Amino acid sequence: MSSVSDPNSKYQSPLTSRYASPEMAANFSNNKRFGTWRRLWYNLAQAEKQLGLPGISDKALEEMSANLDNIDYDIAAEEEKRRRHDVMAHVHTFGLVAPSAAGIIHLGATSCFVTDNADLIIFRDAMDLLISKLVCVIDSLARFAETYKDLPTLGFTHFQPAQLTTVGKRATLWIQELLWDLRNMQRARNDLGFRGVKGTTGTQASFLALFNGDHDKVEELDQLVTELCGFSECYPVCGQTYSRKIDVDYLSPLASFGATAHRIATDIRLLANLKEIEEPFEKDQIGSSAMAYKRNPMRSERICSLSRHLMVLIGDVLQTASVQWLERTLDDSANRRISIPEACLTADIVLTTLQNVVEGLVVYPQVIARRIRSELPFMATENFIMAMVKKGGDRQECHEQIRVLSHQAADVVKMQGGDNDLIERVKACEYFAPIRNELDSLLDPNTFIGRAPQQVDRFIIKYVRPALAPYAATIAAKKPAELSV
Repeated sequence: MSSVSDPNSKYQSPLTSRYASPEMAANFSNNKRFGTWRRLWYNLAQAEKQLGLPGISDKALEEMSANLDNIDYDIAAEEEKRRRHDVMAHVHTFGLVAPSAAGIIHLGATSCFVTDNADLIIFRDAMDLLISKLVCVIDSLARFAETYKDLPTLGFTHFQPAQLTTVGKRATLWIQELLWDLRNMQRARNDLGFRGVKGTTGTQASFLALFNGDHDKVEELDQLVTELCGFSECYPVCGQTYSRKIDVDYLSPLASFGATAHRIATDIRLLANLKEIEEPFEKDQIGSSAMAYKRNPMRSERICSLSRHLMVLIGDVLQTASVQWLERTLDDSANRRISIPEACLTADIVLTTLQNVVEGLVVYPQVIARRIRSELPFMATENFIMAMVKKGGDRQECHEQIRVLSHQAADVVKMQGGDNDLIERVKACEYFAPIRNELDSLLDPNTFIGRAPQQVDRFIIKYVRPALAPYAATIAAKKPAELSV
């Protein structure tokens, strides 16, 4: 029997207990959140003292600075149980270890000074983590595209055989969407402002009273605290909270990335079924408990599964933003505690898994070549017709000859389960004797891929490398992505 204190006796979110990286889990931890609260109170006290507010001693600031991470969670829990207010519980707990500051902690502020401003700091740091992982995925995938830029492969539209492309060119379609995700994440990160020092309903009335009606001092305080917290600008106006539309702008690129990741992983799953490309499969990995031969694409399946969750979380923040009553209502709080951290944690593990897949992709050129051989004869028939016309043949007559032979070959494939023997039929047909020696060259797959290799080169040089250039150090320091079970 498990005791109540046993962590295995109660539900744990798989996002933190199973999937998410230590750094992203730490970013949304109590230590990060409540440590950030204390730094906000410390920065506020510093700024108030700097602007001449009396009663804030050097000793008070020293005690606050020395105890930013010295959090007694047992005391905080008891205080919250008694006061039914998490912010005031932590004000009291902080004051116990910084007694000289106990009377000025949270001076003039409302709860949202710490809760909202801390959220904005945590969200910014989360996006930095996500961007650093995304650029590593793009870099790995770009290397893959360069390696296989010349390898012809059967293209598909409607998942039906179409004109040839190359393995590398197909990868650029994935990279292009990831570059757009990078742009969107950068924009959302850089657009994040700071709520600042605004008071209970955003009017700054409490701070105006503290500074005896000096409007300039209040504005200086707002800007100074904003800068001390690492932001260049704060939102010019707000109610009690910053506008929840900011959360929509923040989560939108993550939901959009979820769609990209789902698409890439789905493509890999389709290619795995064709046995053309596979995700990494470890030596002792088991694909099925019953079917020992199976090599299930479980990493790509995980990406799809988690991406679906990531995509739907945008609905939470959209609905929250739409029902903010006047200066604010508290029905956003519980929802935001779940939806936004989960979005970041989910995006984090999707990126880690995607990097792991991309770094270990296995390509099977012989399988790819065999599939090309089975379909290319049909695609090459127009080349046969043009070659015959150059030799003096009649276009319409040639077309009829090809049509008849193509239907015969298709019957062998579809009705008899045989291989496509169209080329053998063309070679054996006396009508095509004038081009018999040219047939092999007319079937060279490299003549069917157009500018695919050149497109890969141009795309990477013109678009990928410039986008990744600011992150050269991050990419150079990247480590292989390791997954939990």
